[in-house]
Amino acid sequence: MTTASHAKTAAIAKAANFITQRTLTMAKCDEGYLCCVCGDDVENITDSDLYLRFVIGLLDPELLHAQPEKHIRCNPTLAQFIVADDFAPVEVEPDFAKQNLDPEYVSQREALVTRGWHRLKELKALGEVSILEFPLPEVIEALQQKKT
Repeated sequence: MTTASHAKTAAIAKAANFITQRTLTMAKCDEGYLCCVCGDDVENITDSDLYLRFVIGLLDPELLHAQPEKHIRCNPTLAQFIVADDFAPVEVEPDFAKQNLDPEYVSQREALVTRGWHRLKELKALGEVSILEFPLPEVIEALQQKKT
C-alpha cells in the first residue's frame, strides 16, 4: 500500500469514526454542538433546530448525523411558528414573516412546530429515550409506512 493510499484510508476511517461518535453523542442530547449560525454551543435539545426539524418530520433520520446544528432562534423562519408562553416570540423580516403568509398555513404550521417544541421539552424531561421515539406520533407512523 502506498503512503498516499494509506493516508486516504486513514482519513476515511477517521471521518467514519467522527460521524459515528457525533451520532451517538447527539442522540444523548445533553452535550450539544456549535451553532452554525452564531457559533455558540447548542447545549440542550430544547434549543436544537436540528432535533426540532427531526421531531416534526422535516428532516430524514438518515440525514440527522450529517446536518449542521443551530439554535432554534437562529432559524427565525421556523422559530416564529412556536407559540407558547415559555417561548418568547421571534421577529422575522417582512418577506418571511408569518403575518404575510396564508392564515390557514400559519395555523397548521404553528400547531405542528409548537407541538414539536413541546416534544423536545418532554424528551429532555424523560432523559434517555431511543432516538426512534423522538418524533411526533404521526411522523413515526409516516416513517414506518415509508419503510414498507
